[in-house]
Amino acid sequence: MECEERIMKKNEPKLISGFYELKVSQLMDKKVWDLPIVSKDTSIIDILSILDGRSHVWVVDDSENKELVGVITRQDVLEILAPPRTSYRIFSVPKFQYRDTKGKAEDVMNKDPIVSSCDEKIVNVLQKMIKHHIRRLPVVSKDNRIIGEITLKHLIHKFYLASQYHPIADEESCNQDQ
Repeated sequence: MECEERIMKKNEPKLISGFYELKVSQLMDKKVWDLPIVSKDTSIIDILSILDGRSHVWVVDDSENKELVGVITRQDVLEILAPPRTSYRIFSVPKFQYRDTKGKAEDVMNKDPIVSSCDEKIVNVLQKMIKHHIRRLPVVSKDNRIIGEITLKHLIHKFYLASQYHPIADEESCNQDQ
């Protein structure tokens, strides 16, 4: 065991620098059919049903072309579930804030999701995650269609496997024409 630990410590800088240089296409989850994706006209009740088991939902223009238009997280749902309240700002009229569950996905989604592309390096993805305090990014094609997802959990898993001498990257490339 002692020998293995010395080898790992020696190879760790090489492993991490190699990890940073990998492309998103080599590590992303390409199973689009398994991602939490809804169209922008999906009801909030249906969104809540999905968020009961997932931490986020990608919102697309329509389910056929999958052009990404937003994201809804559990944090966003606080605005729906929170009791009515009035916010007071200095030197302004009080603003009454309240939402209910009668709307659609497009009413509550973040309309400017942070995205990644297939050819982006993992180091850039990690920097985006840190800067924006997020743990997942949709991977989009050049025409903004969702083609996969990359998550911090997935990156941790891949890095751990690599540290145990398993291949870190998938061989197949990213198909942006899906």
